[in-house]
Amino acid sequence: MLDPRVSKLAELLCSHSTELSGEDTVLVHAFDIPDEAVAEVVRTARSKGAQVVTRIESGRIRRQLQMGMTEQNVKTIAEIEMFEMKKMTAYIAMRGGDNVSEMGDVPGSVQMLWSKHYTQPVVLGQRVPHTKWVALRWPSPSMAQQAGMSTDAFEDFYFDVCTMDYPKMQKAAEPLRELMLKTDRVEIKGNGTDISFSIKGVGVRQSYGRRNIPDGECFTAPVRDSVNGTVQYNAVSLFQGTEFKDVRLVCKDGKVVEAHAGDKTDRMNEILDTDEGARYFGEWALGYNPYVLHPMKDTLFDEKIGGSFHMTPGNAYDDADNGNRSAVHWDIVCIQRSEYGGGEIYFDGTLVRKDGVFVHPELAGLNPENLR
Repeated sequence: MLDPRVSKLAELLCSHSTELSGEDTVLVHAFDIPDEAVAEVVRTARSKGAQVVTRIESGRIRRQLQMGMTEQNVKTIAEIEMFEMKKMTAYIAMRGGDNVSEMGDVPGSVQMLWSKHYTQPVVLGQRVPHTKWVALRWPSPSMAQQAGMSTDAFEDFYFDVCTMDYPKMQKAAEPLRELMLKTDRVEIKGNGTDISFSIKGVGVRQSYGRRNIPDGECFTAPVRDSVNGTVQYNAVSLFQGTEFKDVRLVCKDGKVVEAHAGDKTDRMNEILDTDEGARYFGEWALGYNPYVLHPMKDTLFDEKIGGSFHMTPGNAYDDADNGNRSAVHWDIVCIQRSEYGGGEIYFDGTLVRKDGVFVHPELAGLNPENLR
């Protein structure tokens, strides 16, 4: 029997997140997702009147496809999927899998080819700016293990987080969006972090379940050449199948001039050398989901952690665009709640968040006790 929580989530994806109607053609893109869950999303999308197209994939098959892949093969795949994506008005990505390191042994040179010739044109060039899209991960024993939870307890956590009251979040975050729109200088201080930049005139977007499930962030981007100082991240980042710990970036006039990640430092610098834009930042965001409090090496969850920020080397989004372009978009997270070392964020010299708690009166609605 179908879990009613799956039906509730499918309804959220097709109504709140993508607002499907008879005017839409939606691609449901599923990686290692149970058939009954994909079928329920298809049924729900069709109930809104939308035309539905499916693409069913496997992480193991994607890994095998990329092992030894040539540049021409990447371009062929990109050409085919670009044709498909241009036919879509909406996109729902459901990403599952039991091995978070499935792509870990794909050569870095191939992953850079994929980023340059597939991710940049198809995902960042077409899907993100030209469709109503939403992406989510699917619960699995592997994810439960990452979170340090039993499988059943993690499923309860997952559905609570993913189906929370996003309209309430939207209302609570509006004062933050308005304040960020009026802000010029941002300063961040914390353990190993002392960095400043401008966000003036870039644009601000709050996220409340429209593009990611789960959600809970307000993002902009630094003025491209304004970033100066050092940022020390304290959440493990899983990127392209590799875990990066204790990431530290030193920046001068917007550019990452030093990058450190322990024994993965060489690999990190290889990624940041993908193209010129990979050493500049394309996003800066504050996270405030009240249910997501600890990192689990899954970006869609970790970047929403309450009391966190992420500062992203690589491509900027069109709706908060500082002009930076790259095949890379790497969300790396720092948690500033007191149990993670604390920290402070200032807007134009005024303290707005301390130790992960919003102290600016207009932003109190985003603190966990008010948002749950």
